[in-house]
Amino acid sequence: MTIQSLNDLFVHTLSDVYSAEVQLTRALPKMAQAATAEKLIEGFTQHLEETKGHIERLDQVIQALDGVELQNVTCVAMEGLIKEGEEIIQEVEQGPVRDAGLIVAAQKVEHYEISSYGSLMALAKNLGYDNVVSVLKNTLDEEKATDEKLTMLAEQQVNQHAA
Repeated sequence: MTIQSLNDLFVHTLSDVYSAEVQLTRALPKMAQAATAEKLIEGFTQHLEETKGHIERLDQVIQALDGVELQNVTCVAMEGLIKEGEEIIQEVEQGPVRDAGLIVAAQKVEHYEISSYGSLMALAKNLGYDNVVSVLKNTLDEEKATDEKLTMLAEQQVNQHAA
């Protein structure tokens, strides 16, 4: 599909984010399995459940916008971010340093998602899709909260053990 309008860009971005969230549901269990810090394992497990909720919210957005159909796109950015996490798992021995690396990889994912949902909200506002802005904002807020939790876990526990 050629992007010719702001609406086309919104649909493309929505499709891309949907792909990213689906990919993340496959990656998070692997990250949880590779981690050793109990709070990190719990965080990945909790974020998996939140991610499933994010997909449900995206489905709500699609339903609320009659006539909007997702494009068949693969989020190559998320593919790359997940690959970086897989490299940490493969190249770093299990333990505190790997846990620190997994947090780095997870925060890169969170920052990508934060920017994606922020952009979707801005596009939705400009397009007058006021009925979906709050749904997107709920997910954006959860992504920001997850990023903050990862920062606290890194600063207060994991990085100290890795040092």
